[in-house]
Amino acid sequence: MNIVAVDNLVKRYNEVLALDHFSLHIESGEVFGLLGPNGSGKTTAINCILQLLTYDKGTIELFGQTMRPSSYDLKRRIGIVPQKAVLFAGTIAENLRWGKEDATDAELQIALETSQAAEFVSTREGGLNAEVAQGGKNLSGGQRQRLTIARALVRDPEILILDDSASALDYATDARLRKAIRAHDANVTVFLVSQRAASIRYADQILVLDDGALVGQGTHAELLESCPVYQEIYYSQFPKEAQNA
Repeated sequence: MNIVAVDNLVKRYNEVLALDHFSLHIESGEVFGLLGPNGSGKTTAINCILQLLTYDKGTIELFGQTMRPSSYDLKRRIGIVPQKAVLFAGTIAENLRWGKEDATDAELQIALETSQAAEFVSTREGGLNAEVAQGGKNLSGGQRQRLTIARALVRDPEILILDDSASALDYATDARLRKAIRAHDANVTVFLVSQRAASIRYADQILVLDDGALVGQGTHAELLESCPVYQEIYYSQFPKEAQNA
C-alpha cells in the first residue's frame, strides 16, 4: 500500500518554478530518501505534502486519503523533524512531551535511546528534568537535533519525516540513529531528506532533485550507475571512493 502518494506536483514562487511535476510513492514500512543540493526543492516538497504551502497543481494522498490543510487527523499520524531544531525554555521532559502530553518517563527514555540522546541527557544535572534554555541555546547543535528527533518519536508516528535534521551529527552517530529507528519500529515509514549522501544511501528508494525537477530514482547502487547529479553529490562527499570508481 502506498502510504504517501504525490503526483505531478507543481509549485511556483513568483513565477519561478520550485517543483516541476514532482511525484513520489512510498509504501508502508519503507525507508525513503530524498537527496538534492541546497535549493533543489526538497523542503518545498515536504511543506507541500504537509499542507504548509499551497501548490499550483497536483494531488497528494496520505494513508489513502486526499491531504488538505484541514486534515488534522492525518497530520497527527506524522512525526516531523524540521531542519532547524525548535526547543523552548523548560525541562527536557517538557520539551519531549510536546510530542505527546501524556507520555510516561519510560516512553521518553526509549525515545531518547533511539535518537542517540540518552547518554548526554543522563550526564546533565536533573536528567529528564534538566533545564533547556529558550531555543536550546545551552545545548550543542547535535544535541538539539537529537532531542527534536526524540520528541517526534514520542508521538509514535506512522510516518517519520527527517528533514535535514541530522546535519549536525557526525557520520557514526547518524548511522547509529538510522539503525535504531528501524529497530524501534519496523513498521514506521521513514522519509529521509538530506544533502548528505551518507544519510540516505541505505534507503530502500532514493529520489534525486535538482532545480525542482526529478533527475533520478533508485537505490544507491543504481543511482551511482545512472544519475550524474547523484554521482556528483556522492563523490564530492566521498572523494576516496571517486578515485576507485
